[in-house]
Amino acid sequence: MKYRAEKLVCQKLVGLAMALGLSACATVENLTPTTAQAPASGNYQTLPADRMIGKWGMASYREDKDRARTERIARQCRQPYVIAKGPTDGVLMHVADDPKEYELALKRARDGKTYLGFATPPGDPQDREIISMTDKEMIMRFVDPDANNRYGTFIYVRC
Repeated sequence: MKYRAEKLVCQKLVGLAMALGLSACATVENLTPTTAQAPASGNYQTLPADRMIGKWGMASYREDKDRARTERIARQCRQPYVIAKGPTDGVLMHVADDPKEYELALKRARDGKTYLGFATPPGDPQDREIISMTDKEMIMRFVDPDANNRYGTFIYVRC
């Protein structure tokens, strides 16, 4: 019974995330690039993104009390999110409010924080802040407060 309840919650979360992402495409055009952008390079350090490539279980939460439950849902890997290598050493992933994939790169800011995003300085509103990353799990959130409120904090668990 508990398994079915968790499965239903997972299905609803995935459906909600997809619906929000697709419906927001028409309403938040200023957050999405109009043309494909190359991954980051510039006066900051870029990091190898190879360890991100692969299949990941993905789920999101908004409150820390939901993190453990969200990790369990992500570990199920029922509908893996595939992160592929980009043509210029970045990774292909979706950005907020856009169903297309773009090549993104890991960027290290001067304060030591790591971000995932386009060829802009680290911490750009379109970036995601990497909260933690191991070979088996990644946790990240959008820098833009509005996108972060809508999507929450993402947990990726390697399948």
